[in-house]
Amino acid sequence: MNIYYDKNYNIDLGLLNYLHPFDGKKFAKVYQVIKDLPGIVIKSPGQPASLETIEQVATPAMKVQLKNKRYILSALEVPNIPLLPFWLIDRRILRPMRWGVAGTIAAAKDALAGQPSWNLSGGYHHANPAAAEGFCIYNDIAIAYQELTRQGLLTAADKILIVDIDAHHGNGNAASFMENRNITLLDIYNNDAYPQTLATRNRVNIGVPLHRGVSATEYLPALEKALGKLAGKYRLAFVVAGTDVLATDPLGGMRLTLDECVTRDKMVVEKLHALSIPMVILSGGGYSKESPMAIATSIAALYKY
Repeated sequence: MNIYYDKNYNIDLGLLNYLHPFDGKKFAKVYQVIKDLPGIVIKSPGQPASLETIEQVATPAMKVQLKNKRYILSALEVPNIPLLPFWLIDRRILRPMRWGVAGTIAAAKDALAGQPSWNLSGGYHHANPAAAEGFCIYNDIAIAYQELTRQGLLTAADKILIVDIDAHHGNGNAASFMENRNITLLDIYNNDAYPQTLATRNRVNIGVPLHRGVSATEYLPALEKALGKLAGKYRLAFVVAGTDVLATDPLGGMRLTLDECVTRDKMVVEKLHALSIPMVILSGGGYSKESPMAIATSIAALYKY
């Protein structure tokens, strides 16, 4: 399994980091833990995704909003700061996210070439072509799908699987592929948490809504049952492996331990491996101090696949 990371993934706005619980430097923390694993392959996408690539899945109105400071800050869930220039937001937050998008595209290419890959960034599953929200500005899966299709590496007839095991419903993925029935969505999430969008929940093919405070004794069997429903041949799978399922996470509302989070990841990877589905794993959301170690521990358990 290839691991995608670049120092440019990290988000740093100094004191402004405290306005949101997301740890923008957690990618570097994961890297420090995993970099010396024997035989590990760590790759960089080389450059951020271009705005041209980003905008190929954006509506005309969204292209304008992507340059609107107030809109971007709202999507990032931080208050409007009059003296904060847009260029600084772009350099310190949006550009790192574009690096993350590039990592998803590169990792997907590797997966299609027979090399399962884990992008430490990405998994921006609340964004869609018409809107940014939930600390997600660009939907990297939709962008990667469009770019791989443009390059001829995927066709419109290829069946694609998205396995979303982040604690929050992937409304952006569902909205992005609302009309594309060659995309299968498996989504296990906290039914009591954001986002409460019925239309996108109804788009999910294999939906597993769980209650706030759910523990692994209920979560893991429910996930196993959902994975058991996968049928047919998929050209590629994207896995949004958010660590906000951890009990220590302030936003996820679930009660898994770090070891149980790793077990969750192993269940998904082993199932996709057994079905011979090329896979890209994305780190998704995760807002607790345990998040970097949870990601690193899963990688240590799975990188030899």
